[in-house]
Amino acid sequence: MNRFIGWLGEKYLALALPAVFLAIWQAAGHWGFVRATLLPQPSAIVITLIELVENGELFVHLGVSIVRVAEGFIIGAALGVLVGVQVALVKKLRCAVSLIFGVLRPIPVIAWIPVLILWMGIDEGSKITVIAIGSFWTVLVSVIQGIRNVDKKYLEVSTIFEKDQFTLLTKVVLPAALPAIFTGVRVGIDVAWRSVVAAELIAASSGIGYMIMYARELSQIDVVLVGVLSIGFTGIIIEQLLKRLEKRLLSWNVNLHEL
Repeated sequence: MNRFIGWLGEKYLALALPAVFLAIWQAAGHWGFVRATLLPQPSAIVITLIELVENGELFVHLGVSIVRVAEGFIIGAALGVLVGVQVALVKKLRCAVSLIFGVLRPIPVIAWIPVLILWMGIDEGSKITVIAIGSFWTVLVSVIQGIRNVDKKYLEVSTIFEKDQFTLLTKVVLPAALPAIFTGVRVGIDVAWRSVVAAELIAASSGIGYMIMYARELSQIDVVLVGVLSIGFTGIIIEQLLKRLEKRLLSWNVNLHEL
């Protein structure tokens, strides 16, 4: 109980502002300043949320999207770490891929969707590939920057003790770069969510993006808003889980206490 009170004392501003915003929103809708067909009152959205939870529709679509995000992100993040380590450590490789990476990295993930649909159809493969592409670049850049920013003193000490390359990588370089890598992972999850929703909006028969698009076609703005908000709250939950994991694995990093 004391911990909850303490947490509430720290987060009261973060809770107070949305409460005030919702109160103004509810009042504006009640007094007719905002048309319900364009922006339903918060109470109406809550009622729709309860209905979608009770009939299981929200959890079905959200579950499909979460599975897609997990599969695509694991593939993209794993490739980002593997390629990033090689690019960061091998100067010739870094020079060789600099032009290719420079051209491909700025391309928005959504631009790949039509191409992947033509190549792979509208099955799961194209959606997972879109997520993997978005996650790959975010994790790749973080891994490269993290490794290249490793304190040179660590490398000098390892050289003095004549450590082999594998030991240097696993015991010195990667642990020192882990904070940057975790940052890339957290940003990569956000990109993965944006990617899956974009893919589902264009070509899907299930998923939270599909639910939003289908509701839009039926002019069900309350369902659309429930879908949009569920993405946001799911993102918050994933973010908090990753922060807890990061603090547990990187307890030695004092900068984490600032999060």
